[in-house]
Amino acid sequence: MHFGRWGRHALALAMVAATATGALADDNLKLAIGQRGNWETAVAELGNRAGIFKKHNLSLELLYTAGAGETLQTIISGAADIGIGVGTGGAMGAFAKGAPVRAIGNATVGSNDLYWYVKADSSLKNIKDATEKTTIAYSTAGSSTNMIVLGFVKTFDLKSKPTKTGSPPATLTAVMSDQVDVGWAAPPFGLKEIEEGKIRIIGRGGDVPSMRNQTVRLLIANADRLKKEPAVFARFMDAYRETLDWMYSDPKALDYYKDFSGISENLTKKTMSEFYPKDVLDPDRIQDIDSVMADAVSSKFLPAPLSKEQVAEFFQVPPKKK
Repeated sequence: MHFGRWGRHALALAMVAATATGALADDNLKLAIGQRGNWETAVAELGNRAGIFKKHNLSLELLYTAGAGETLQTIISGAADIGIGVGTGGAMGAFAKGAPVRAIGNATVGSNDLYWYVKADSSLKNIKDATEKTTIAYSTAGSSTNMIVLGFVKTFDLKSKPTKTGSPPATLTAVMSDQVDVGWAAPPFGLKEIEEGKIRIIGRGGDVPSMRNQTVRLLIANADRLKKEPAVFARFMDAYRETLDWMYSDPKALDYYKDFSGISENLTKKTMSEFYPKDVLDPDRIQDIDSVMADAVSSKFLPAPLSKEQVAEFFQVPPKKK
């Protein structure tokens, strides 16, 4: 009887220890993130540095890609669990073809942060001035920059040639070496060159009217892991929301971002205040999806708009805690 009591006591202690160990164990998530150094896609990086994801028992592995197309393929292959900043039309097109991708949040509404530029001595003054000889850069196939360039072509009846150039650094090299006429970038990249008078902005994503209020980029997840471990992704989104609130309220976030991006303090503040108002990054703001699908069909990313049932299956945004 004495042995049984102590045996039960030892078993209880072991169960408590096991429960505590399980509570402390972090779930690992691999993230594929387009455009390293961009404020919009820096949420995971900054939240990691601040310990917010750790507080939610998450360990993040961050992989930076050359653009949304590469990010999307990484998620489809299962090499990463979550993709940040993937063009909505491209992601929906992949889903329509049976790819294991689901949207778990908005990355940004509108596209006025993205800009197109030329060398300072270029004869082009506006994106509307582009001719059939003009090459206009975008990052990767299926990206929001790809959709916007196609939007320029359609909106302004251009005959210009959309040209894939990859990341902002690679694009700047292509522009400055005259391999491409019009480059693309997103803050903070290129702001220093603009201040120094090396390049000029001639167009913004917001110049395409239909895309001004769309959810143009998404947070996506590999559908197989999402189905197996929905609670892990729910915790990720809780941490993501908390990080976003912190980024716009604590000056420490700008210090971390300055260190991460390697840009000056004034450009750091300019990036956040002028290009990325907080409300456009709200992960729960899924907006104007019918218009997104119409543009995706027009640009041949989608053969036809998704049905209501397909849209409901594609968007699996974990609900916000009350």
